[in-house]
Amino acid sequence: MTAFKETDNTLKASFSFKDFKEAFAFMTEVAFHAESQNHHPNWSNVYNTVEISLSTHDAGNIVTDKDHLLADTIFSIFAKYS
Repeated sequence: MTAFKETDNTLKASFSFKDFKEAFAFMTEVAFHAESQNHHPNWSNVYNTVEISLSTHDAGNIVTDKDHLLADTIFSIFAKYS
């Protein structure tokens, strides 16, 4: 399973899916949880791959508990697809 790795004060992970539609469904679900946590990822999507970076801008672009909480949420969502 994909894991977030902390690099340069950022949690980073890459998630692969069977196709674009599945990747986009994952992103949509993550978006709703990110909004409810008031913490939004920096991410990109190319076909079946979603790249996510997390850091807390309000704390000076470092990794905080907010990032770890969202990372845990993202893993829970990804588990449905793997």
